Amino acid sequence: MLPSSTPFVSRRHFLETAALASLAATQTTRGQETKSQPAKIRIGQIGTGHAHAAGKMDTIRASKDYELVGVVEPNAELRAAAEKLPSYAGVPWMTEEQLLNTSGLQAVAVETAVKDLVATGTRCVVAGKHVHLDKPAGDSLPAFKALLDDATRRKLTVQMGYMFRYNPAFVLCFQLLREGALGEVFSIDTQMSKLLSPKERQRMLPYPGGSMFELGCHVIDAAMNILGRPDKVTPHRRSVSAAADGWSDNDLAVLDYPRATVTVRSSMVEVDGGTRRNFIVCGTKGTLDIQPLEAPAARLALLAPHGEYKKGYQNVKFPNVGGRYDGDFADLAAVIRGEKALSFTPEHDLAVEETILLASGLPTT
Repeated sequence: MLPSSTPFVSRRHFLETAALASLAATQTTRGQETKSQPAKIRIGQIGTGHAHAAGKMDTIRASKDYELVGVVEPNAELRAAAEKLPSYAGVPWMTEEQLLNTSGLQAVAVETAVKDLVATGTRCVVAGKHVHLDKPAGDSLPAFKALLDDATRRKLTVQMGYMFRYNPAFVLCFQLLREGALGEVFSIDTQMSKLLSPKERQRMLPYPGGSMFELGCHVIDAAMNILGRPDKVTPHRRSVSAAADGWSDNDLAVLDYPRATVTVRSSMVEVDGGTRRNFIVCGTKGTLDIQPLEAPAARLALLAPHGEYKKGYQNVKFPNVGGRYDGDFADLAAVIRGEKALSFTPEHDLAVEETILLASGLPTT
């Protein structure tokens, strides 16, 4: 098990980070940075093939924390597709060698195809750069451990790109648990699904981990931020598509703990599955039911009043604090500037990767 002191992400920290990012965006005078505006962090992106690549590029380019140095995409077809997107309009294109040797480069967002994420991140760490590594961290636990160990030795940060770490509903969940408002957690039930087009499905076929590997990883990360490393992981994998290709598109994983269970469902055949994504945490003093997960809404039930929240069920609204990845990159900027430690440890990330592989029916050795 991970230690009980596994850090939670505080709601106050999330909102303060967002506020600081917003403040930094306004602290300019006649186009000049003020003394209170830190120097921008020089960052590049390697890869455009990941599903989150364009969104990460939008976030980096809109942020006042970063200066985009350039983008690397060695695959001609992927580069041609990216060049047609507004996200990449006017960006400098370069080779990986050129990017990693750019003077003053501090960080790289790695947005390659999943199979290339860890190898690319490893080269970035060897070059002395902090890394934002999209998810999941490949299918080799030893390779990912070697990357994390090398980054730790070099005093570099590897930030994983799981989507809900800075989501305001999840931040509230973590804070309520930290404050004891929900009591002891005995159950987490979560659903993370979508409907794949035939073309999208073809792109998934090289990854035998199926839907759990591709989508379920996000909510496994969140569940483990609450309960730590499970004692046992049991995958239930099904292929139900008319494509009849054997790819696991209807997955369930059960995570066992001494006094709790977690069920994770992930399907790639659910009509409009994105709207039914949920994350339900039940404790001895209360329940938080988050649905939908993005532009989130939640229902909170409490045994007793807690702060601004009353006894019984109530709807919880969340402020619009920015885009999907704003919190990730604002936090990474604070870490790079030495203002704080990353809220998620390498030990947590390694345990999450191990659990994702087990939940996807994949080997861990």
